[in-house]
Amino acid sequence: MKTLKHFFLAILMLGMLQSCIVSEKPNIDFFQNSKYDFKGAQFASINVPMVLAKSYIKKALREDGESEETINLVKKASKIKVLTVTNGSKEMLNDYTQYLNDNHYEEWATIKHDGDNVNIRVKQDGDAIKNMLITVGSNSQDMVFVDVKGNFTPDDISKMINSVSVK
Repeated sequence: MKTLKHFFLAILMLGMLQSCIVSEKPNIDFFQNSKYDFKGAQFASINVPMVLAKSYIKKALREDGESEETINLVKKASKIKVLTVTNGSKEMLNDYTQYLNDNHYEEWATIKHDGDNVNIRVKQDGDAIKNMLITVGSNSQDMVFVDVKGNFTPDDISKMINSVSVK
């Protein structure tokens, strides 16, 4: 019976870690559209299992001296998807922006930091924010897209934006 218990525990753990595998297929909706011609762009995506990652993310943020507002935002996240794009184009980024506008994402902030542009967009349901998309792009062709699902308030996001903008 003990062996059977350990076997099921091992299967459960493997299932949780499976989402940590880096894939070359995009995991964000716009980029999964097979009709769009990405013109040689290369993707690397990962779905972050929040059960395992929350404590590590909070610890890393504290060690890096990040604000408590950012750490509190991580606590409210339920799912995070990260997508990196190499050899992307300005046209692809503009089409992505149009896709977000068409799907009712509101632009909340654009932050310029060390030559990178960080854009934060949210999708609201009343006062609750269920989805936040963060785009990091530089003058080069490399981009990072972060899709954060959770239950946030506008105040949570504003505090985090203000804490980042002050630095």
